Amino acid sequence: MSEQHWIDLRSDTVTQPSEAMRAAMAAAPVGDDVYGDDPTVNRLQDFAAELFGYEAGMFAPTGTQTNLIALMTHCGRGDEYLVGQEAHTYKYEGGGAAVLGSIQPQPIANQPDGSIAVGDIAAYIKPDDMHFARSRLLALENTIGGRVLPQAYVKAATDFAHAQGLATHLDGARICNAAVKQGVSLRAAVAGFDTVSVCLSKGLGAPVGSVLLGPKAFIEQGKRWRKMLGGGMRQAGVIAAAAHHALEHNVGRLAEDHDNAAALSAGLGQIEGLGVTTPQTNIFYVTIPEAACAPLREALAREGIRASIGPQTRLVTHLDVSQADVARTIAAFKAFFQNWRAA
Repeated sequence: MSEQHWIDLRSDTVTQPSEAMRAAMAAAPVGDDVYGDDPTVNRLQDFAAELFGYEAGMFAPTGTQTNLIALMTHCGRGDEYLVGQEAHTYKYEGGGAAVLGSIQPQPIANQPDGSIAVGDIAAYIKPDDMHFARSRLLALENTIGGRVLPQAYVKAATDFAHAQGLATHLDGARICNAAVKQGVSLRAAVAGFDTVSVCLSKGLGAPVGSVLLGPKAFIEQGKRWRKMLGGGMRQAGVIAAAAHHALEHNVGRLAEDHDNAAALSAGLGQIEGLGVTTPQTNIFYVTIPEAACAPLREALAREGIRASIGPQTRLVTHLDVSQADVARTIAAFKAFFQNWRAA
């Protein structure tokens, strides 16, 4: 099986760098980024800032780190940020804001479309009273669970937050997917946010790295937190070259991933007993009978397909999943359930 092409549907973080990306990495001029003299990192930061419409950018190893740096720069000890219950910064980043930043999260229920109701945001902003943590920041995520936040909602939520004296941050791990789905520019997709974290190692296909974008003074302050958190890198131009290549070449092609997710969802939806959501981007969910999960996982592995199979399974398409891979996956699911029911 080691020589077989594996179809990996666990996440879009599993993408492999292309030959062109590897060539860019090999040819990258480098320097010491902590001193600010890595030309490839500087080029990436400037390019990303211009692309998304911000003054400055900062390259860091992970999106978890760029999000945490943003939270710790926006908020001080005893401050709080308002965030969705399903948001990555609240649920999936180890409680870093609380543990390392002494920042209190105020989680709010997400609506079915992934948004946080503006009325709920209003209800959770604390009054200026010594009994309460100080509400400083609204943090949203786009896409969230593969769902795209409507632009009208984003404008209403960020306008309201600013009117209440809150700053705004976007976890834009998959913001390029959102922009492609909505047919808008990257600048339009992040409009209303004071800062944004953009992950380059998911659907864009870079092996590692995220950029934090915002005002120049904010980014300079963020560099201090990056150093403290262990994110100061030396000859980082090698990986920055891959990230730059990803932004230059792999944004528009995300539409292919969306189409493949739609095709895979439609094919699996033909199988009796499965509950399949309709994807907006490259992520969708499948409800699988619990008794079928373990044998299905084994059957897919025998066919060279990796998936995090459980009663509620997330499937993710990306640049290393082709139309042929989609067809092969549908066939494997259908064959399994035909045999499983017969048994």
